[in-house]
Amino acid sequence: MAEKSEEAGFWLYDLRVETVLDGRTPVCLHVEGESFRVIGENLVFERDQKVSMYALAGLLPLLPAKQRETAPGDWMSTDAEVACPDPHCGGRFRIVREDRRWFSHAETTGLPDARGTPYWQEQE
Repeated sequence: MAEKSEEAGFWLYDLRVETVLDGRTPVCLHVEGESFRVIGENLVFERDQKVSMYALAGLLPLLPAKQRETAPGDWMSTDAEVACPDPHCGGRFRIVREDRRWFSHAETTGLPDARGTPYWQEQE
């Protein structure tokens, strides 16, 4: 396999999305400390962890952008909390970048001429 620097591909951050209240009163059923992770394209929930589907709908458009490399001064690099979409709710969601993971283009594309073995079928 070619070195990552030579192979066509990209880095994505794994993310942890955690519910934070910081003393604010939630209207929705947000529980301080509940979280899920974003690993590649997958949302990964631990047992009994949950998030409101309305809050998730507000978070989803931001997650792929938060996974990407951004300039240090870009707000996507510096701002980590997203408010619940209910304007009366005190719930917030902290998005934390964790490890970076390499994805090769051939493992993630649907283009027939560029396809390799999907990343989720690769053996580590």
